Amino acid sequence: MADDLKKMYRTVMEDHFPETMEISFGDGAERKTLRYEKVAWVLDGQRTGLRYGENPGQEAAQYRLVNGNLTLGDVTTIAPGRWLCSDVELLQSGKHPGKINITDADNALNILRYLGDRPACAIMKHNNPSGVAIGRTLVEAYEKANLADRVAAFGGAIALNQPCDKATAEAIAQAYAEVVVAPEYEEGSFAILASRKNLRIMRIRNMARLTEFAAERVIDFKSLIDGGIIAQLSFRLEAQGKADLKPAEATHKGTVHRIQRLPTDKEYEDLLFGWRVEAGVTSNSVLYVKDLCTVGIGTGEQDRVGVAEIARDKAYRKLADRLCWEKLGIPYNELTDPKQRREFDEAAAAQHGGIAGGVMISDAFFPFRDGAMVGIREGVTAIVQPGGSQNDHDVIDACNEHGVAMVFTGQRSFKH
Repeated sequence: MADDLKKMYRTVMEDHFPETMEISFGDGAERKTLRYEKVAWVLDGQRTGLRYGENPGQEAAQYRLVNGNLTLGDVTTIAPGRWLCSDVELLQSGKHPGKINITDADNALNILRYLGDRPACAIMKHNNPSGVAIGRTLVEAYEKANLADRVAAFGGAIALNQPCDKATAEAIAQAYAEVVVAPEYEEGSFAILASRKNLRIMRIRNMARLTEFAAERVIDFKSLIDGGIIAQLSFRLEAQGKADLKPAEATHKGTVHRIQRLPTDKEYEDLLFGWRVEAGVTSNSVLYVKDLCTVGIGTGEQDRVGVAEIARDKAYRKLADRLCWEKLGIPYNELTDPKQRREFDEAAAAQHGGIAGGVMISDAFFPFRDGAMVGIREGVTAIVQPGGSQNDHDVIDACNEHGVAMVFTGQRSFKH
């Protein structure tokens, strides 16, 4: 049975999807048709598409937009030919990519497009970031993102927004990853990465213009169990600068409740970074951020208190593992001595999991103060959230009682 399972993951599904696909909107003269062609790579002399879908046994195909455009109201969707993951180059494939590898890389780019031109790294696992960071150098950005959740980063997809240099390649090669994607690979860096035989090394030259995609929209399709489809315009982040974040204010029973302290420049920087990362995190979600690096990421939970607690608990565990790794060179989970485990638990607790002095990000409003209080008790100094709850006044009061700054984006950032 074990051998059968291993063979299953090595299997390449035969692809019966057609070479082209068309999706049309409207009739007659108003008819607009989007035309797509299937993506494939030549590997070992054979033209091959996706390895399989989300699981072995699911055929899958990737298509890229080659013709047609669509205007809905005042929004025009992206023009054909401006490809990112639709036109990825496989410099080394080991095992060629499946659907999850492509979607992980794509969602990493969805985050990186908002982070500007400074060296940045997003590490993805099952379409969620395990760690995202901006650094003074690319290797610093990678190391911060990796250590933010070293355990989850194992077998992940690493996306870099700048050409991969030797120092970054050497750092990446020390751990196991499934995918590395970058706009280019500097001399000597490719050979270092290629020593990891099963690593899929991808190049997307258009990433050099990635920030241009921050304002782009596409038609986002969701298939239903009965074959139906929901079509929507893709999400676009509106609050991208300090001026877009409004001081928290609400009126309740004729009384205006205003936040008493605005964020410092450093807090604004972390709040904006975290809000940009939030665009790539499955909802409900709460993030903790410090020094342009994710500290704890809570994803896909049903209630906001629960997800704030999950992000907090992960921050504690990940910091204990990081401290253990840096001191002993072994994972925290391999410690057998209770005294050693207690040492790192206490060290992580003393720093509140690295949350203290950081900021808190929520993809939707806090319906009650209890969610925000999870972060406030851990020492966050500023919060960003969309605002709009009937209880905004109570959340504002909670922040004022503890000297915490809070700003509203005026935009929800759900992702499902």
